[in-house]
Amino acid sequence: MRRFLFRSIMGIFFGGFIATLTTIALIYFGEQSLIDGELFLKNSLGSIFCGWLFTVTPLYFEIRSLRLYQQTALHFTTVAILYLILALAIGWIPAETKHIILFLIIAVTTYGIAWFGFFLYFKHECRKLNDDLKRI
Repeated sequence: MRRFLFRSIMGIFFGGFIATLTTIALIYFGEQSLIDGELFLKNSLGSIFCGWLFTVTPLYFEIRSLRLYQQTALHFTTVAILYLILALAIGWIPAETKHIILFLIIAVTTYGIAWFGFFLYFKHECRKLNDDLKRI
């Protein structure tokens, strides 16, 4: 529970930080001296929720009673569904079938590449540790 709370706080602060950076970039690079308060609030809360979501959901991988494929499936499903609902509600993704399908294709592809990259990295680290153990 302590780990969940720590990650929650870190995610909320990180999401707020990203929202602030985005707003500063919009004002500075977008040459907008005035922003819509309601839109700012909606996007900031969405960014804070995303920060929380993306820092808390990796806790699935710490549940030792689940196999790796179960952890991965739970993580991906949770992230994809909650992010899709949030993005549709806020307007980050238009509520049209083609945009939802495009989101799902991009999400599965990105997740697959990231997962495979982490898999290869940890496999390499495991091999290095095993080699070091054999030398002892």
